[in-house]
Amino acid sequence: MSQTEKVLAYLKQGNSITSWEAIHKFRCTRLSAVIFRLREQGNSIIAQNLVSKNGTRYAEYTLLKGNNDVR
Repeated sequence: MSQTEKVLAYLKQGNSITSWEAIHKFRCTRLSAVIFRLREQGNSIIAQNLVSKNGTRYAEYTLLKGNNDVR
């Protein structure tokens, strides 16, 4: 199973994912590229920009339940 397939399966289970989680769970160092491919395939994925306690900015990706949802 490819990293793209693994990330999609993880998101379909109702989980959200960050780059840090993708590195640890799937050894995926380019999560934004995976998300780009998944969006090209027609998956509705939203990104929420967050800031950690120490000021680091990062994105958390979530798959929308219905693929017809647009944001």
